[in-house]
Amino acid sequence: MNAAVPAETSATAGKLNTRAAMLVALAVFAQESVWNFYDAQVPASIAQYTTSAALIGLLMGVDNALGIVLQPLVGHLSDRTRTRWGRRVPYLVVGAPVAAVFFVLIPHTGSLGALVVCMFLFAVVANAFKPLTDALTPDFQVPQRRSLANGIAKVATSLTIIVSALISLLVVDRSLGLAFAIPAVLMVCAMVIVALTIRETRSPGYRRALADGRSDGGGGWSFRRVVGELVHDPDHSRIFLLLGIVATAGTWAAMRSQLTPYAMEVIGLSRGEAGSLTLPAGVAFVAAAVPLSFVSDRAGRRRMIRLGLVVMVVGCLVTFSVTSLPVTITGIVIASFGYAAFSVNGVVLMWNLAPSGAVTGAYSGLYAVAAAVGASAGPALIGGLVDLTDWRYLFLHSSMVGVAALGLFLLVRREISSGQLAEGGRA
Repeated sequence: MNAAVPAETSATAGKLNTRAAMLVALAVFAQESVWNFYDAQVPASIAQYTTSAALIGLLMGVDNALGIVLQPLVGHLSDRTRTRWGRRVPYLVVGAPVAAVFFVLIPHTGSLGALVVCMFLFAVVANAFKPLTDALTPDFQVPQRRSLANGIAKVATSLTIIVSALISLLVVDRSLGLAFAIPAVLMVCAMVIVALTIRETRSPGYRRALADGRSDGGGGWSFRRVVGELVHDPDHSRIFLLLGIVATAGTWAAMRSQLTPYAMEVIGLSRGEAGSLTLPAGVAFVAAAVPLSFVSDRAGRRRMIRLGLVVMVVGCLVTFSVTSLPVTITGIVIASFGYAAFSVNGVVLMWNLAPSGAVTGAYSGLYAVAAAVGASAGPALIGGLVDLTDWRYLFLHSSMVGVAALGLFLLVRREISSGQLAEGGRA
């Protein structure tokens, strides 16, 4: 078994598995269809019960706080799962419909307490399978093509932003319940298609996991070993990478989760109109993701992330400069271009800096933890600064956190781990 894996992967080294990339993109579309609408509209639901931007940001960070605990554990558990469906797909099949039920209930709550309960239950289930769609990419793709494959997946993510914006624009002001039901149905249908067609047990990653488990007597990488190896790495690139992910995710989450109330307060838009402001940003992301992934596979992922953060900060400052709808849209589009460079490459750096290709599920979870910490702290921190100043300063505060993220990414010194270099074609 061990001999067969390198032979197969060496024959396909450097080639994109297009079919797998498209199916993973569909899985990403399935989960992000609900998360993007959640970020766009749930803050407005909370705002029906409170006027505090800090409280809105804090409650919107609950799902990310849960992800800090759930996502790395489930990612590691999936690394060690062996079924006839694979090691990631079973969690997707069970989790998607359960999460959809709690999501659909959100607009039908009649009090802040009931709303928070539905938010919590949705977040628990949805967080449990959130990193597993990402982990399918390194299972099927060689390191040389992971940015491209992830770029295709990010196009699917940006399409859900567009879908969310269109639902906000066309449906929310007419029927909030129907608006929440649409992305939930999309999630379940898309995930069923992926589960029936992905053939995960045929992936190089799954067969490598079987081979590694047999060669070490089934012990594999324990979660303690994964974390211990990361902490004691003398280079510290992965530590700075994780901190950079925290800061970048915090900046973007604050911009996204507070955009609807910002547009309502500062520009005077209706709830539906404000929720649709993500539409031009989604279009910009679609236009940028695949070209950026091609360039990143050649120019280097660290360089592209650093450049992207500069662009994102510029977009924030443009939005802050003038409080008008055209300038706000322009700034959001610029920031979206910059964030796309990070989004395409951030998790790929985590996969490639993993000590072995056998633990990409755990490293997807660690990436998700860092993103969750940022997405939890960012909206609350920047929302608190807004409370101290004014909604007008939201994007100025966001730009300052973006500058901190850039400084952290300047300290990341490697593109791939020595362990995966040693694995060669098996990575």
